[in-house]
Amino acid sequence: MHNNKNTSSKNKLHPRSQHRASYNFQKLTAANPALFPFIQINKYQKESIDFHNPEAVKMLNKALLLTYYDLKYWDIPDGYLCPPVPGRADYIHYAADLLGEKNNGKIPKGNLVKCLDVGVGANCIYPIIGNKEYGWSFVGSDIDEVSITSCNNIISKNDFSKNDFKIRKQIDKKVVLKNIIQEGEYFDLMICNPPFYKSAAEANANTVRKLKNLKKEKSATVSLNFGGKSNELWCEGGEVQFVKNMINESLIFATSCFWFTTLISKEAHLKKIIQHLERVKAKEIKIVPMQQGNKVSRIVAWSFLSPKQQKVWAEMRWK
Repeated sequence: MHNNKNTSSKNKLHPRSQHRASYNFQKLTAANPALFPFIQINKYQKESIDFHNPEAVKMLNKALLLTYYDLKYWDIPDGYLCPPVPGRADYIHYAADLLGEKNNGKIPKGNLVKCLDVGVGANCIYPIIGNKEYGWSFVGSDIDEVSITSCNNIISKNDFSKNDFKIRKQIDKKVVLKNIIQEGEYFDLMICNPPFYKSAAEANANTVRKLKNLKKEKSATVSLNFGGKSNELWCEGGEVQFVKNMINESLIFATSCFWFTTLISKEAHLKKIIQHLERVKAKEIKIVPMQQGNKVSRIVAWSFLSPKQQKVWAEMRWK
């Protein structure tokens, strides 16, 4: 018997994930025939793809979206971040659990549940999964004009209700939530994939290290297998500074959002983030661990609402 590494690593995904089984390439290529040329037999004698080939990764993730989320169309411009769908779905499911915990164990569903995706990117991935799995409505924000056009294109070419998606441009690179959350607007959930790195050089060095670890040939030209533009991958101060700035701004909107959440890629960053949340006196802080294959990450969630305010919120918005 061959050990199917693919399946065992997938069992670490969220229990409600649609991606816990091995990839069914027959099903996936039926949805996206362009995936077919990239399929190869791996060392476990199973069908797979070369995960270091950006085009193969894009075609696989496109197939997953078309197959499991009932899309007719999905694409991203060249060089933009291609999301690993199973990992993105996990974030949505764990975020749903956070809401459910505050609603007597019942996950609030439907488009009255409103989410903010900070840095929606060109792929529009979180709004797609959140809407298809739970019926939630989304506001997606981004500073990049090409990303905004791409998102609107994906939304318009699928059977989404136009009322369920709004994509807003952030006109000021120094702020995150200001200009996006409007007066009198309430969000049940904020999600965010912050830029990981402090600079383009750090992003490239990390990729070279990964490729060396995978015993790939050392390459002078660095290719990120998931792509990514500068604003998607790095910012001044990196992940910690970006999240700290976001936490400071969340104080301004303390009663406009129930759960503020963000992905934290490095465990080493966690202590500084938690200390900052304690400094601004967040009423509740949660760390939700996630694992996709060998990759371990975590969601940090915080709320400024008191238990009484949380109860009133749940009764008014989720019943």
